[in-house]
Amino acid sequence: MATFLYRLGRGAFRRRRFVALAWVALLFVAIFGAASAAAPTSGSFSIPGTEAQKAFDLLDQRFPGMSADGATARVVIKAPAGQKVGDPAHKAEVEKIVSGLKSGPGADQIASVTDPFQAQAVSQDGSTAYISTKYKVSGMELTDKTRDALKESGKDAQAHGLTVEIGGDALMTAPETGPGEIVGVVIAAIVLVITFGSLIAAGLPLLTALIGVGIGVSSITALANVLDLGSTTSTLAMMIGLAVGIDYALFIVSRYRVELAEGHERDEAAGRAAGTAGSAVVFAGLTVVIALVGLAVVNIPMLTKMGFAAAGTVVIAVLVALTLVPAILGFAGRKVLPAGTKSKLFGKGKGKGKGKGKPARTAADGSAEERPNGGTRWARFVLRRPIMVLLVGVIGLGAIAIPATSLEMGLPDDGAQPVSTTQRKAYDLLSDGFGPGFNGPLMVVVNGGQSLADSTVERIKKLDGVVAVTKPVLNEAGDAAIITVIPQDRPSSAKTEDLVHEIRAGSDENVYVTGATAMNIDFSQKMNDALLPYLALVVGLAFLLLMLVFRSILVPLKAALGFLLSVVAALGAVVAVFQWGWLGSLFGVEQTGPIMSMMPIFMVGVVFGLAMDYEVFLVTRMREAYVHGERPGQAIVTGFQYSARVVVAAAVIMIAVFSGFIGASEQMIKMIGFGLAIAVFFDAFVVRMAIVPAVLALLGHKAWWLPAWLDRIMPNVDVEGESLRKHLAGSAAAEGPDADRELVKV
Repeated sequence: MATFLYRLGRGAFRRRRFVALAWVALLFVAIFGAASAAAPTSGSFSIPGTEAQKAFDLLDQRFPGMSADGATARVVIKAPAGQKVGDPAHKAEVEKIVSGLKSGPGADQIASVTDPFQAQAVSQDGSTAYISTKYKVSGMELTDKTRDALKESGKDAQAHGLTVEIGGDALMTAPETGPGEIVGVVIAAIVLVITFGSLIAAGLPLLTALIGVGIGVSSITALANVLDLGSTTSTLAMMIGLAVGIDYALFIVSRYRVELAEGHERDEAAGRAAGTAGSAVVFAGLTVVIALVGLAVVNIPMLTKMGFAAAGTVVIAVLVALTLVPAILGFAGRKVLPAGTKSKLFGKGKGKGKGKGKPARTAADGSAEERPNGGTRWARFVLRRPIMVLLVGVIGLGAIAIPATSLEMGLPDDGAQPVSTTQRKAYDLLSDGFGPGFNGPLMVVVNGGQSLADSTVERIKKLDGVVAVTKPVLNEAGDAAIITVIPQDRPSSAKTEDLVHEIRAGSDENVYVTGATAMNIDFSQKMNDALLPYLALVVGLAFLLLMLVFRSILVPLKAALGFLLSVVAALGAVVAVFQWGWLGSLFGVEQTGPIMSMMPIFMVGVVFGLAMDYEVFLVTRMREAYVHGERPGQAIVTGFQYSARVVVAAAVIMIAVFSGFIGASEQMIKMIGFGLAIAVFFDAFVVRMAIVPAVLALLGHKAWWLPAWLDRIMPNVDVEGESLRKHLAGSAAAEGPDADRELVKV
């Protein structure tokens, strides 16, 4: 593979105008498709095989016209202190809101509006009432006219002294991530400038990553309605695509500069960079793709689509790194090198590197520097004290992981919104006026007639934790009914979850519990059940892939165990901040609560793929040195000498990009951004930069052991470039003895 990538990189360099034009044309086509497509919706949400989903499917069949995923809104009205909403003046204002919603702008999207005085939606003390509004479409499909009419519905009432707040998913909009991503990109640019010492070299990874992300996100937007992709899909793809896009380009550019420093011509340096670092990019990208595509194991269509879309963006990032980056390097010339480097390393000519282009600081054997850099010094420190470094790293991450034992999972509701939002204020008003359970009513769907529905109502009334049960509402055929149950506790409480299970346990097989609260409970259970199979699949496939890369058993095993340690520690940090509230104000967490149900499995997938990036980039350079004859300890030093600085820069960039999403207004995006950023920090700086060299130092030659029988049957993917070295050696021999001098270790 290294030889193929060498030819691909050198070909892209030589045909740079054509390659660059092709990528730019593809970007414009994707942007045009996105601009021409209809705005993406929230995407249909389903959880196949769960009771809540069976109930929704039954509703679609027996109650035509009632959309199971239609948006809902609750306009909550509270009278001034000492007054009641039933007072004539206040009652008139409430009825004006009801009539305005029924006949005002956007009324064509409304399925029903209930009068609180007729529906008994007035609190016992008479101070609070709520208007329930059901829409025909989901929150993301509501027009601006409809949403604005809802927001303006209580303006007149507020002018007359009433407090009016609006809750429900009808106000849902596409997630806003704020200016944080821009800050992340700026930090990435600063890190690149410091790393490369050249504005051109620093700007190149940013440019190519933005082109790749632009193509990926625009393609997702263009296909959103056709493939029923959710509005958060493009956010995830942008988050991951931007991070890996910068990192992959960074590694190619860094290796290109090393090859130039060895004295090679620019096209040759581009080919060698693609053949060596490009091989690592391919396998690093494959681990990320495996992790994202593996989300299909969970069997939740929305999550599967998010994973496939993000994986597509990663594939684009890999292709950009292998083709567009070498092409742009051709336009950049030697400007990718720091100022003053040209005369020191290359002289004034364009010769073929017959010894005169060698860096002065390279040792005679090419394996070590006379003046050690930071990576070399750190590697030697670890080699002197491997047990101490290993213990500090493992114990430190283990301590941070302790909060993960208290993990509580759920899906956020309006109670998790910032206290300044109208949704949160409406949530609090309902809790104060009616009780916490009114924010999460349960919907019981009966597949039967009046008698079964009545008996179900009587049985549910006798259960603990039930505040109220409404009369059954039958469909036109009289063969199905809907019953609304108001729990005593808030939607995300353990008591409400127990109530759902209790209703289901004692019900007829034709009685189903659904609604947003029950759906959240089923979703969390589905994620829990899928975690271990998903972990086994992803880690197992990646283990096999890393065996091919490193031709070792212990190195992939160490990589997988290190990942598990870092991801559990990251989950511990997420629990401490978002569930316990530690340092919550620092990260903009206004309301603590359960951790989002998909967070553990999502972190396992994404973080595993990203963690393997650093494993591949760092350890392949060690493997390359070991294969070329260096001792295990010296191979570790060589790997850090060439890769540590770039891995650190890549990690800082990825952390900066993910941290940019912490400023998002959406709690889910905020939590994902924090979780990924802290996980990358733990994995890159503790696991890969400390625990990995410590373990390799203790293992010595055993780290690279592979049974002979397994070595014979495994294909040789040649990530370390041995076949490329032989190919170039053969080419040099064919050209004559002078050409031999050009060959250096790759």
